Amino acid sequence: MNSQNKLKIINDPIYGFITIPSSIIFELIEHRYFQRLRRISQMGMSYLVYPGAHHTRFQHAIGAMHLMQKAVQTLVFKGVKISAEESEALYIAILLHDIGHGPFSHAMEHSIVEGIDHESISLLFMSELNKEFNNRLTLAIQIFSDNYHRNFFYQLISGQLDMDRLDYLKRDSFYTGVSEGSINSERLISMLNVVEDKLVVEEKGIYSVEKFIIARRLMYWQVYLHKTSLVAEQLLTRLLKRAKYLATSGVVINASKHLSFFLNFSITKKSINSEILDEFANLDDNDIISAMKSWQYEDDFVLSNISKMLLNRELLKIEIQIEEFDREYLSESKQELMARYSITDEEASYFVFNGQITNQAYSMKKETIDLYTKQGKIIDVANASDHFNLKALSKKVVKNYMCYPKTNN
Repeated sequence: MNSQNKLKIINDPIYGFITIPSSIIFELIEHRYFQRLRRISQMGMSYLVYPGAHHTRFQHAIGAMHLMQKAVQTLVFKGVKISAEESEALYIAILLHDIGHGPFSHAMEHSIVEGIDHESISLLFMSELNKEFNNRLTLAIQIFSDNYHRNFFYQLISGQLDMDRLDYLKRDSFYTGVSEGSINSERLISMLNVVEDKLVVEEKGIYSVEKFIIARRLMYWQVYLHKTSLVAEQLLTRLLKRAKYLATSGVVINASKHLSFFLNFSITKKSINSEILDEFANLDDNDIISAMKSWQYEDDFVLSNISKMLLNRELLKIEIQIEEFDREYLSESKQELMARYSITDEEASYFVFNGQITNQAYSMKKETIDLYTKQGKIIDVANASDHFNLKALSKKVVKNYMCYPKTNN
């Protein structure tokens, strides 16, 4: 590493100028593991609905780190003792919290790796980086893993009012143009405090918290669970599953070296090691897009057609309803497709399928968002709210969906 100035300033469209607080943060941002996040989309296939949604995990991670700096400043100003070492660990933990995301964010977790979520891979990356940085990430890893004695640190990383959510809601709202998701993250942070090792919001911040919970609910229905985004994500997952099935069956399909590695080998949580992690670090959205451009010309009916669907935005039709779909209706749609294209039941199942989506803006069962009253009491925001019925928003809403090909008129 040369002796360049490491206390850089980044110009962010959401917050303006973001300062890099220390040399180790700069070096982690410069590391190829982190730079890869520039090539991982924050919102998967949502750009097929919202053309502006091309922002990346890199931008989100930097934004979340900026909010963590604000949170630490606020808490220290209010008398909460946080050492320089703890502050740095919090910045590292939030900066790297999403480093384990694969191409298009969630598609790989459900297709070509088995039983490995992005949080687990993030932790593996952090462990590798810890070796490179002479164990300077040890405290950050403890906080990220919820193994540090100060509980509110973990709440700042992964809670119902954490810096991750405060950034992605505001950022995704900005890039999609869905104003209903815009929240006042700085106002929320200014209301934070710590009581009895718990992160709390001062009572006067109740309306900002209500707005945050409602914005989250609206963003899920309007953006994250938008029917077009949903069917595109499902198709991408199925495309990768099909590619892996063909590759492991001995069919030679064109893909980049690093994507081919994951298509040809079974990768589980137990089998992942430094070598596999290094292969994963070379994967990004470009591998998938390049593969789809090639796969659209493959002989395999499934691989070819799903690739064309995603590249040309000629997606399946999707229906969403509260009631479960009739099995006979699903079977008839599949039989019709099999007859039309002379394909097997297995092949048809890639194009005709059903599932469920859930939306729960706030959970009263997890670590709650607590208000701290002037009388010194700690109250769950859902019980304190008189403006909106937040208890109703804490109820999990389940909807059923069914996808099938559009018929040609």
